[in-house]
Amino acid sequence: MKPYIICHMMASIDGRIDCDMTERIGGNEYYEALEQLACDSTLSGRVTMQMHYALPEPFTTDNPAPANAPSVYKATEANGYTIAIDSRGTLRWPGKEADGLPLLVITSEKVSQAYLDTLRQQGISWIAIGKEGIDLSQAVQILNEQFNVKRLAIVGGGHINGAFLRAGLLDEVSIVIGAGIDGRAGMTAVFDGIGDKDYPTTLLKLKSMERVGENSVWLRYSLS
Repeated sequence: MKPYIICHMMASIDGRIDCDMTERIGGNEYYEALEQLACDSTLSGRVTMQMHYALPEPFTTDNPAPANAPSVYKATEANGYTIAIDSRGTLRWPGKEADGLPLLVITSEKVSQAYLDTLRQQGISWIAIGKEGIDLSQAVQILNEQFNVKRLAIVGGGHINGAFLRAGLLDEVSIVIGAGIDGRAGMTAVFDGIGDKDYPTTLLKLKSMERVGENSVWLRYSLS
């Protein structure tokens, strides 16, 4: 069992998601749509969490020995979590909550035991799963079974979206298209980071479309 997983993003009409740019092409449409999706928890990648929630300096330790074992720690029982993907345990946190919800860090078994000990001391939950990198399939199953996450919104960057897509874990894609064009070379797209040039096109089925705000459009697709 896993949660129902929705990738929810704000993008320009050319599919770019740079935060400074998207703030200029829309108002509160993205957040209003996210609220309507009624997800109990949100998940973001390391870069997004570093930008908005984590402390500036990375975590360091004199004892970097990896945990080398799967582990789960639930610091608190909650109706939802703000979830961070941080495969090697580099993000430092100013507290145990973000956006009014308890933090939960998903990392790999390569994470240092010192990092996990620090999370425990701060009262932050974690899932450490995957020998070389995070095993997303197992991680979301643990989210459902041990943290009672039923509806999960992926709200991070293009690379974490691409990782969930490639793992076959997405149930729905929700995109608010703002009235603007980015056009800059090399800017991250809604789905990005899949290096396989032969990766097949993912086909979608349109669920709904709605005009939101003054000039934006909200599109929802299910994965076929």
